[in-house]
Amino acid sequence: MPSLPPETVSCEIAPSVRQEPWICRLSVVAPRELRGVIALDEAPRTIGRQADPPLGSSVPHRTVSRRHLEFRWDPKACRHLVRDLGSRNGSAIFGQPLGELPRVLDDNAVLRFGDVVAVYERRRGPLVDPPTVDRAAVPGEALAIVALRAAIARAARDPSPVLLIGESGSGKERCAAELHRLSRRRGPLVTLNCAALSPQLIESQLFGHQRGAFTGATQSQVGLFRAADGGTLFLDEIGELPLDLQPKLLRAIESGEILPLGTTTHLRVDARVIAATNRDLAAMVDAGEFRRDLHARLALWNLEVPALARRRVDILEWIERLATIWAAERGLERPPRIDLTPAAAALVVGHRWPDNLRGVHRLIHELAHREGEGALPEAVMPEWLKRQVASGEAPPASAAALTP
Repeated sequence: MPSLPPETVSCEIAPSVRQEPWICRLSVVAPRELRGVIALDEAPRTIGRQADPPLGSSVPHRTVSRRHLEFRWDPKACRHLVRDLGSRNGSAIFGQPLGELPRVLDDNAVLRFGDVVAVYERRRGPLVDPPTVDRAAVPGEALAIVALRAAIARAARDPSPVLLIGESGSGKERCAAELHRLSRRRGPLVTLNCAALSPQLIESQLFGHQRGAFTGATQSQVGLFRAADGGTLFLDEIGELPLDLQPKLLRAIESGEILPLGTTTHLRVDARVIAATNRDLAAMVDAGEFRRDLHARLALWNLEVPALARRRVDILEWIERLATIWAAERGLERPPRIDLTPAAAALVVGHRWPDNLRGVHRLIHELAHREGEGALPEAVMPEWLKRQVASGEAPPASAAALTP
């Protein structure tokens, strides 16, 4: 299926508060041979096996009806509505049957029509994917990932601190490494996980110490700020940094000076700070658990690393990518081929993925031994993957029908 550039759509809002237009699209993710993008705009759009342009888009699959789905833009709600056009094999949103009554679509809604699985995306535009950012370091085609790469390109050459916010396992460390590479700073990238050390050791690790500065300090240590001189200091899990150390970190960032433990002389350092967290630092500030001045300083560049559930377009490709890594770690000549039935693919793409990429690693580990069994059905998927449906949780808002 040809890949079309995403279109922009507008909303009915007052000129004084007018925002950037929406970019909306439907990305087919399964079956593999049909992967591609269908641009959606303000004009009604019909999707089917033989839907004719300019107001129709063809998805040439035998289980798709000639005219299967209709998308319409609601300028007041600023989102698309979708309805089934009486198709033979039916349609669903997050597994909830779709009929002829229009339903509202939210960002990253998962649709299945016939045996085709697709993801709806909407995001404020315009978006330009920068050529400078290494797509191997920050991979993916989701709109949220394109926006992240654009933000990385903007922030990389500025010496100001960067705050990376995202769930555990979403890839914040990869982003920090790419920010460092693009900064062209000649010094190294040095990493400290603030949650991995006791409060007593963090200060020594950050700022260094003189021999005899405390019990057990049998030799001097330069500290990570000085180790990163001329380069970048990446502070992971910054929300775990003890309150009493936060003023010292703020001083180091603002003045470029540190005071090693056991000394009285401040030392000059030139290390750009990139911090990362999976916690809500603004809420921690309000609760008195994180210093407001340090948060303001760190967040000069505030980059959100989207969770996997906000880039569902890329999930099946992540399975292929991480399967290659899984095989290499075990010395295998080729990665396992994990084929999924349409129902299983819809389940995998629609899962909430609370563990993000770590959850994908887990899925690959559990399914790799089934290679050669053909397309794997939903029934053999791990129980933890099916749990959100089995537990009877309500479907996302995307599946809710509009009331007349």
